Amino acid sequence: MITKSIPNMFTLGNLFLGMIAIMLTQSGKFSLAAIMVIVAMLLDGLDGRAARALGCQSEFGKELDSLSDVISFGIAPAMIMYSISFHSVPTALAWIVTAIFPMCGALRLARFNVRPGIPGYFVGLPIPAAGSVLATLSLFHKEIGAPYFIVAMLLLSYLMVSTVRYPNFKKIGLPRKAVWIAPWIVVAAIIIAVKFPEELSKLIFVPLVLYALYGFKQNVERLFKRKNASSEEVYRSKNS
Repeated sequence: MITKSIPNMFTLGNLFLGMIAIMLTQSGKFSLAAIMVIVAMLLDGLDGRAARALGCQSEFGKELDSLSDVISFGIAPAMIMYSISFHSVPTALAWIVTAIFPMCGALRLARFNVRPGIPGYFVGLPIPAAGSVLATLSLFHKEIGAPYFIVAMLLLSYLMVSTVRYPNFKKIGLPRKAVWIAPWIVVAAIIIAVKFPEELSKLIFVPLVLYALYGFKQNVERLFKRKNASSEEVYRSKNS
């Protein structure tokens, strides 16, 4: 019974850290809030692997994971960005852009739950990656203006609901014995994160944003291919 509960404990830990991130945001501790989102992403990566390693995957766990992700990687990062970066933005615009992000995240998760996926790939940017990019991006508010944040937030929202394929690293297995070591890894990650919140967040930002931009690049290339293909068809029809 306890063994079967381990994956759900990781998922609830993800949800707990998402709530902590929101509360830290309200207290003005933005760096710590961002790092809570990052550690939540670590837990999100462990719950599915633990379930597969222990042979206890279930629909209940899948739905719980999605509900937790909406809070930890949808609402929490949006609140961090809104609180730290949107002071100079018209209120209505700030509210709309902030709300769009978790809404697109929820749509992304709903699609993931009801449609069969492509082996080895995610369709659309996974919400943990999008949320982590947004949370860490907000820490650059001194260097980047609010209009650029709005564009980045809308781009991330679009990539979540797009049909761009992203590599799926969640299928990398976790040995059964490693499941019992995973909680200690999480504890160590939290200790390091709390000690160096801003430095670690900005360091993690780089690979995350590269992952997000990979899909954007793929989408642009696909659009150009479609445009070239349609141009060739028009040319052939005119010369046939």
